[in-house]
Amino acid sequence: MNPVEDEARLGIEKRPVERVAIIGAGTMGSGIAQVFAEAGVPVTLVDADPAAVQRAMEVMHRNWSRAVDKGRRTAAEVEAARSLVTLSHEIAAAADADLVIEAVFEDVTTKQGLLRELDRLAPPRTLLATNTSSISITQLAAATERPGRVIGMHFFNPVPVMPLVEVVRGLLTQEETVEQVLAAVAHLGKTPVEVNDFPGFVSNRVLLPMINEAIFCLQEGVADKEAIDAVMRLGMAHPMGPLALADLIGLDVCLNILDVLQKQLGDDKYRPAPLLRKMVAAGKLGRKSGEGFFAYEGQSRA
Repeated sequence: MNPVEDEARLGIEKRPVERVAIIGAGTMGSGIAQVFAEAGVPVTLVDADPAAVQRAMEVMHRNWSRAVDKGRRTAAEVEAARSLVTLSHEIAAAADADLVIEAVFEDVTTKQGLLRELDRLAPPRTLLATNTSSISITQLAAATERPGRVIGMHFFNPVPVMPLVEVVRGLLTQEETVEQVLAAVAHLGKTPVEVNDFPGFVSNRVLLPMINEAIFCLQEGVADKEAIDAVMRLGMAHPMGPLALADLIGLDVCLNILDVLQKQLGDDKYRPAPLLRKMVAAGKLGRKSGEGFFAYEGQSRA
């Protein structure tokens, strides 16, 4: 039987998202966990590396301490949010969640394997979401027996600050799934924008070519890095120049997205600049490694 028909036969009802699990305790995963906890939603943060979940919790603690120091949150609010976060390095800890969001490395095989395992563990009512920035939701959903309950939730870095979430509908995503996720995003105080499943969605299909062209400008000596970023900040009213933004996103992530765009759209206008490949090969990944197009003090190299 068709998996979508199976879901209808099981009588899965639309219900509020009352418990969330995040798989992957990197920058995005910890940020997503933080905003759900701040919104009063119990959240389990899972990573196979126990040290990763501890680092993620330390980052959340630092963020909350700064929020208290600046008067944006009270100590009681922070303690309430902290109490809602559970850490685990076992994927089975996600089985009782209403919504599971995977935020692991941007690799289709890795994500498919994880979603397949979550599909096996979680009850039919559970929504499975992916924080992918470029991979097809339809392709990822095909790894499960519940494609109607699979959806994209593309958060932006830094998650606690950025107000947008791209909610990406796959080919077989059910309307009830979309409605539940739109409501969950609104509950976070963020703005959900619904888009359809195309490579790069809206955000990265528009953003990455701009970043890539800025890298080509640097590579070809059109201007130095400071000048390129200044033109876009001061002339185009961008809050951050494209090279600094690439460093914030992660140059490896930028390269991966461009590769996906070029492969899936078949257009060489998405061809990554050779300088970007060279920097990633050299381990200059941006802020997370301590150096990219710019250097960042107080951060060790990867």
